[in-house]
Amino acid sequence: MCCQGDALVQRVCELYEKISSLESLKPSQDVNMLFTQLVLTCIPPSPIDVSKLCQGVQEIRSNLIRLCGEAEGLLESHFSTILGSYEHPLDHLDIFPYYSNYLKLSKLEFNILSQHFTRVPSKIAFVGSGPLPLTSIVLASNHLTKTSFDNYDIDTLANSMALGLVSSDPDLSKRMVFHTTDIMDVTTALKDYEVVFLAALVGMDKMEKLKIIDHLAKYMAPGATLMLRSAHGARAFLYPVIDPCDDLRGFEVLSVFHPTDEVINSIVIARKYALPVQHSSSINSQEINAGAIRLPSKCCEIEAFNPFQKLGSMIEELAFEEQL
Repeated sequence: MCCQGDALVQRVCELYEKISSLESLKPSQDVNMLFTQLVLTCIPPSPIDVSKLCQGVQEIRSNLIRLCGEAEGLLESHFSTILGSYEHPLDHLDIFPYYSNYLKLSKLEFNILSQHFTRVPSKIAFVGSGPLPLTSIVLASNHLTKTSFDNYDIDTLANSMALGLVSSDPDLSKRMVFHTTDIMDVTTALKDYEVVFLAALVGMDKMEKLKIIDHLAKYMAPGATLMLRSAHGARAFLYPVIDPCDDLRGFEVLSVFHPTDEVINSIVIARKYALPVQHSSSINSQEINAGAIRLPSKCCEIEAFNPFQKLGSMIEELAFEEQL
């Protein structure tokens, strides 16, 4: 039961009850209607802090995120199957109902990445690419046209479907590779990537997410960039939240971006620490490089600015001190 009197929380709890009682989360009129209502409820900017909700609502939120993840996977599989029936699938991506959102999100991520990256990355990893790897496809087609993309997913069928979408394209079929493996089993290969993208639904609860981030901190190359997707306000009922002050051990957070339009995910960009020049002899340098110890840093004053005024969004630049 919902223990909050807030109208938004009450509405989310009502929708959760209806969604959790569905026989199937495969795309259908009822499924589409309920998830559309849920998204429309959570999109408007809200001051709500989900971490402060009571235990009953916390459990509902955790269950709801998993339901959203399952429904999203089924929706992507459904449309990947349809697209795979075309001779040239990439010419028909706009049949996916949220394709325009991916165009906007990928453009935002590219712009933010460009602010902190002095050159075009030669090799990128995308963790949790799924059966419809739209982020990789859009970035490779529109923004990073010379970059190679290694896509990681634990699901063999998802990778097979994704490969089928790009196999007929002479350019992307050479630059996009799909690996069926758990990212926790990928170690030395992670040092090959200048940028690693972590999908929002890879690690759907806090402990899973932190375990994966710590693994990336251990094996990514020093100075490499990590792009993560988070959620803010009521949107945190749809996706897991990454706390840039506490969750990114071994990384320097560069900026956090909270969209206020139909792009749901917040964007966090961070850089893996290189070994510090000076450190206490009591701190093992290997542990620091592995992300086992978070270098002393603090979330300082948040300075709001917005180079994307036309998108009506808000950027928070988080300044971090790297002093020991």
